Amino acid sequence: MPQGLHIILTVNAAWNIANFRMPLIRALLANGHTVTVLAPKDDAVETLRNVGCQWVDLEIDKQGLNPLKDAKLIAEFRKHFKSLKPDIILSFTIKNNVFGALAAKPLRIPFVPNVTGLGTAFLSSGILLRLARGLYRTAFRSLPVVFFQNRDDRDLFVKFGLIAPNQAQLLPGSGIDLSAFSPAPYSDGTGALRYLFVGRIIRDKGVIEFVEAARIVKAERSNIRFQMLGAIGFANRTSIPVQQVQEWQDEGLIEYLGITTDVRVPMADSDCIVLPSYREGAPRTLIEGAALGRPAIATNVPGCNAVVDHGITGLLCAARDSSALACAMLQFGEMSQAERAEMGRKARSKIEKEYSVEHIIAAYRGVIAAMVK
Repeated sequence: MPQGLHIILTVNAAWNIANFRMPLIRALLANGHTVTVLAPKDDAVETLRNVGCQWVDLEIDKQGLNPLKDAKLIAEFRKHFKSLKPDIILSFTIKNNVFGALAAKPLRIPFVPNVTGLGTAFLSSGILLRLARGLYRTAFRSLPVVFFQNRDDRDLFVKFGLIAPNQAQLLPGSGIDLSAFSPAPYSDGTGALRYLFVGRIIRDKGVIEFVEAARIVKAERSNIRFQMLGAIGFANRTSIPVQQVQEWQDEGLIEYLGITTDVRVPMADSDCIVLPSYREGAPRTLIEGAALGRPAIATNVPGCNAVVDHGITGLLCAARDSSALACAMLQFGEMSQAERAEMGRKARSKIEKEYSVEHIIAAYRGVIAAMVK
């Protein structure tokens, strides 16, 4: 691979890179490259600087599609790309992928998007869906490589002609550091059974179904705790208000744990990770939980069903269906502690075989070597 390159990583939040791409950044820096993160400022900027990254602020509206604002975003990307003069750009998250690609093309800068999820627009219908497809088709046309995190998303893009089959490469999410996420001892079963949701508190993650399933299960069984960990107030059209979460907590349905800098502690304290999402790329929550040796209950949708093997490493249920989720929770509750722990061991084994971060680093090194001569 060429040495001494200037590589931009662009994403819609600096914390995303710091939380999910740090092993890749460390590997690129170790190879002697200069790494610049182009993302809006947040608390993760100092973390990125401390490991040796440069950081440049990016003004981006994360909510929905707005032609005027999105045209300005293309100009914003073009301004930064011309100023920074990178050898290659690695992109993550929807708007960075689409509008970053549109800005990079006329500048002839190699651009590698990673489709980490399809977002609300792809879960919609009508004009919004057609607009999203059209933007992807235009942005990704002629790009040598487009990374996908699951086969379903890849096949959907090929089916609708958004990319050619030879453009697509599969990656197992952002990978995971198996030494940092080592198996944690499983509960001895003497306390309450704890179901933990980890993710942004938005409707598309299945938060409403999680709460309604808690209501159903609590009516049938006692000594069960439902916990939620994640940020509230995200700039997302399906965001759930803080007041609503407080009402659920006051009603005794859930315990809101706020946010944390280390998810390993609350995950290790749980018996089961729950993610009733409507669609995922490669769900970090499920991958991290499995690496710690925790079984999962998730929806049978793209992304989730790639990580969870039904009846082996966890349970799958229908999406957007709180009753189906409650049934899965009750089924899990009927299992012995030994059976749950065995599911967790098999979950860890699957992650070791399929989701090691070394796979991701090798893939990016290969693409960089092929695209930058």
